Amino acid sequence: MKKVLITGARSGIISKVILRIINDYELYLTVHTDSELMVMKNKYKDYKNVKCFKLDVTNTADYKILDDLDIDIYIANAALAESGAICEIPLDKIRNTFEVNVFSNVNLLQRVLKKMIKKGYGKVIIMGSLAGRIPMPFLGAYSGSKASLIKMVEALRFELMLLNTDIKVSLILPGLYRTGFNKLAMDKKYDFMDVNSFFEYQLDFIRGYDRFVLFFEQRALTSIVNKICQAIYSDNPRFIYSAPFSQNMFAKIISLFW
Repeated sequence: MKKVLITGARSGIISKVILRIINDYELYLTVHTDSELMVMKNKYKDYKNVKCFKLDVTNTADYKILDDLDIDIYIANAALAESGAICEIPLDKIRNTFEVNVFSNVNLLQRVLKKMIKKGYGKVIIMGSLAGRIPMPFLGAYSGSKASLIKMVEALRFELMLLNTDIKVSLILPGLYRTGFNKLAMDKKYDFMDVNSFFEYQLDFIRGYDRFVLFFEQRALTSIVNKICQAIYSDNPRFIYSAPFSQNMFAKIISLFW
C-alpha cells in the first residue's frame, strides 16, 4: 500500500476523503491537539492501516514523527481562519493566520519534499481555497494567506520540473462548503468589532452580508471530495482542482475584472 500523510485530519471535507480512500492506502492522520488525537484513535481503531499522531504544524518539535515515516502522498490540509477588517483586525491574528496557513505549511512541506526528492518520486496535494483567488471583505487575513500559499505552490511546481524526479504537485481550491469552518471564521471578528469598531454603525449590514455569503455554501461535499480523490488516485493528476463549478466560474469572472 502507498502511504499517505494528511495534516488537519480531524473533520470537515478531509474526513469524507479519508472514508473514501481508507481501504486503499496506509494512512498517517495528524491532528492539532492531544484531545483530538484520542478521538481520532478511537474513530479509526478498527483499521490496522491507519495511524494517528498529534502534529501541531506550528510546533517543530512535533515534526519528529516524520523521521520514521515513509511518505508517498502528502496532503497539506491544516488551516486556520481569522476574520475582521484589515484596518482594525489585531495584527497577532493576521500573523497567526499566516503562521499556520503559510509558514508552517511550507516548513512541513520542505521536510516532506526532502524525503520525496531523495527517493525520486511522490505526490504533494495542497489545500488552497477559492478565497485566495478573489477579494473577501472581512476575511482578508485568510484570503491573503491562501493567496500566498497558492503562489508558492505555483512556483514549486516549476521548480520541481528542474529536478530529475517524478514528484507530482496538485492544488485543491474549494469554494464554500457547509462544514462549520466558514461560519466559525466569520463569527470571530465580532469578538473585537463589538467594541470601539470603525464599523460599529455597519454591524447589522455586515451580519447580513455574512448570512448572504453563507447562503451559497454547498451542503453536499461530494463535488470537492471527488476532486481530491481524483488527485490522490491519478498517476498524472492535474495541477489545479476546484469545486463547486458555479463558484469556481464566479471566481474566474471576478478575477478578470477586479
